Amino acid sequence: MNPGGKLIKLCGKDVRIDGRFLRIASLDGDIYTFPDDLDAILDGLRKCGKRIDLFTFMQKVPDSEPKYSYPMEMDNLAVLPVSTFENWFKRQINSFPRNRARQAEKRGAVLREVAFNDEFLQGLCEIYNEVPVRQGKPFTQYGMTLEKARLYAGTFLDRSIFFGVFLGEQMIGFGKLVVNESGTHACLVHVLSMVKHKDKAPTNALLSQAVRSCADRGIPYLAYERFAYGKKQGDSLSHFKEVNGFRRMDLPRYYIPLTILGRIGYRLGLHHRLVDRIPESLAAKLREFRTAWHTQKLQSVAEPKEGNVCQES
Repeated sequence: MNPGGKLIKLCGKDVRIDGRFLRIASLDGDIYTFPDDLDAILDGLRKCGKRIDLFTFMQKVPDSEPKYSYPMEMDNLAVLPVSTFENWFKRQINSFPRNRARQAEKRGAVLREVAFNDEFLQGLCEIYNEVPVRQGKPFTQYGMTLEKARLYAGTFLDRSIFFGVFLGEQMIGFGKLVVNESGTHACLVHVLSMVKHKDKAPTNALLSQAVRSCADRGIPYLAYERFAYGKKQGDSLSHFKEVNGFRRMDLPRYYIPLTILGRIGYRLGLHHRLVDRIPESLAAKLREFRTAWHTQKLQSVAEPKEGNVCQES
């Protein structure tokens, strides 16, 4: 979920407004929240007293055929069809992810759904504050407090499912699902585990719990954010999704201009981030440089400075 932007309330839904030059509105959590009455939302945006140039929304899983005549581009999600947990475990994945999913249990960890309360939030903070760098870049949620965690993880509580993987009384990983309003698909929007317990494959275990939670409720589709981002080629995360049965599902994303600037901005492609315009060959090198930079920086902090080394007498 995008924590930035300003929120306004329209037609009973939170609408997020992002951008300074080109102001783009979208439903908050728009991969699992959809317009009930599109005309009413568009009318409300025009009359809200704020300049909004574009309104964007994605079509609901699994409707891949365009239903509207508005300007559109194809977006994508990583989607897993869910029938039963046993079908996923035995037929939709192969032996490697199957063994990884079992690994936490074999090493004494326990999976279960949990309530959204202070005990859960305290465990969440311990996970977020374990290390300052993840996946080769500064972890933006490092330094999480209890109140920040309550706000960050406490969105869409009326249709959220929380679960964790526990070693004894300690939560070593957690996940959050948000179910769309019609109950036809759920999105895995938070999943994080402790680095020091990676030998127990907690992320694989959490994913298996997400599948089980959907199957138990009869939710036919599980989405795990996007399968691909912009021009970025496949990486370890997209490979992880693929071996666990997720497939790319292309879905129409509509961009409805509400002002002249919106029409011009859309035609010029200004609704896309600048980073998405960089050629993938250059972007890959920049990501490698970023990873090396932060890795070296972290090592330099961890290493003791000369003169501060304790020596035994």
